[in-house]
Amino acid sequence: MNKFEVVLIFNPELSANALNSELENFKSKLESHSSKLINEENWGLRDLSYNINKFKKAFYRYLQIEAPGQIIKEINKDLNQSENIIRYLFIKVNDHQELPTKLSYEKKEV
Repeated sequence: MNKFEVVLIFNPELSANALNSELENFKSKLESHSSKLINEENWGLRDLSYNINKFKKAFYRYLQIEAPGQIIKEINKDLNQSENIIRYLFIKVNDHQELPTKLSYEKKEV
């Protein structure tokens, strides 16, 4: 099993219930592909560096997962079909970063 860090960027117009259902949907996809969710962190509503689909803000979620490498392509296909996920990034790592992340600390200080 490979270790990945995932950042999901969600549509800012989603309600809390819709956001949670999208996240649960993603988690169920992970489990159906024999992957494990190790940790999760909510980075909240943040400004985007540049407009994406005319949005200036978006909801960020950070996840640490363990998954077989070939499964990532299948998960990417599922994520591309979702209208509520405007961007995502999978990064393969040797060891997971300790939580809370620096971005989470910045959010608490503001």
